[in-house]
Amino acid sequence: MKLLLDFLPILFFFGTFKYAEAHKDWAAAFATEHFGFIVSGGVVGVNEAPVLLATVVVIVATLAQIAFLLIRGKKIDTMLWVSLVLVVVLGGATVWFHSEDFIKWKPTVLYWAMALGLWGSAALFGKNLPRKMLGEQLSLPDPLWARLNWAWIAFFVMMGVLNRYVASQYSTDAWVNFKLFGSMGLMLVFMLAQGLYLSRYLAADEVDSQPPAR
Repeated sequence: MKLLLDFLPILFFFGTFKYAEAHKDWAAAFATEHFGFIVSGGVVGVNEAPVLLATVVVIVATLAQIAFLLIRGKKIDTMLWVSLVLVVVLGGATVWFHSEDFIKWKPTVLYWAMALGLWGSAALFGKNLPRKMLGEQLSLPDPLWARLNWAWIAFFVMMGVLNRYVASQYSTDAWVNFKLFGSMGLMLVFMLAQGLYLSRYLAADEVDSQPPAR
């Protein structure tokens, strides 16, 4: 349920962009009529309308996501607050300046913020965040927790760089596809590889915990 909720804003962004991309004239007219007051010049062009509408939708979806969690009395993760700030600031700049470059920076800044959070927690406060989140489910030696932390740091740094490469070298349509399918696919592959790497330690731990045969 939580995973689906986390990905809903991305799904809304993807769906809105694809629909508006297929109906550019309608999208430009709709965006100009309903959101012209928050756009510099008051007029949205046909080529910029899809990403502007998708940006407005993702801002609303992220706000609704946090409101839903607050109403249910759930704790809001720090990174969700960071994501909200980024999507409002960079998304707002995208809408006002008619420039998709701002919203394209959002995933990169978020990935790098997560990498910085993992590094800073370990280096400055001596806290291993993967261990804090998974310590009750996994029993691993300290060096392995440290390697796991560095693996996530490297992954988030790489994802930030990759997002910027795709955003700057390919079309907006290709970037939107990568934002949903590429990012989710790479995350899944990374987590599967991590699970396979940890499985040998878990198997060994289970063997050691077995009672002696009689």
